[in-house]
Amino acid sequence: MGLMPRTGTKRMLLSRIEGLYAITPDVADTTDLVTLTQQVLAGGARLVQYRNKTADAALRLEQAQALVNLCRKYNAPLIINDHLDLAVEVGAAGVHVGREDISVTEARRRLGPGKIIGVSCYNRLESAVEAERQGVDYVAFGAFFVSATKPGAVTASIDLLLQAKQKLHVPVVAIGGITPHHAVGLIRQGADAIAASNSLFGAGNIQAAAKNFSRLFEQTRHSTHHTYELAHDFT
Repeated sequence: MGLMPRTGTKRMLLSRIEGLYAITPDVADTTDLVTLTQQVLAGGARLVQYRNKTADAALRLEQAQALVNLCRKYNAPLIINDHLDLAVEVGAAGVHVGREDISVTEARRRLGPGKIIGVSCYNRLESAVEAERQGVDYVAFGAFFVSATKPGAVTASIDLLLQAKQKLHVPVVAIGGITPHHAVGLIRQGADAIAASNSLFGAGNIQAAAKNFSRLFEQTRHSTHHTYELAHDFT
């Protein structure tokens, strides 16, 4: 199976897989979850992933629907973690799957060509290459640092990002224990998006934390582009 053709709507969605990618924490109260998520969106998060490992099916449905409505107001894609049926039911922008979850082929069959499918590739570049061949829309690598959300996660080397950008055509997301301090090096190595949860939702001022992350992309990429231009001024 080759690379999937991109429709106009799909291209628009994929153009937003960059910048800050907020991953929701396990919050039981839906009103609280919406309030917290609104703060990260107001701070500049480009897309949101709904992830709640403690909720039952009824609560997941309630929260996912509420977040779909919120994200539409901010023109931000909502991605559902793991639960393909839930993504279909609430009309989410897409789904994110892991190693033990549903196959990319089945996810595409159920979601259709206009939705986003992301996949966790941990520290394995070969898995990302295969995932792209199967038609995913972005790949995620990590954990790059110790993660409070997944303390036992496999670790990935920062050099993996540069290798991935040389081999892949889809956006690359970095995840795992990432703070604004860590994010700069990851962006410079080629991360299109930085996924964050605890360093966002656990901050004293969530909106300010989101703004801090979001500014790093503009600052780091401007700095990198400026350095490139300076180097070529002397060639």
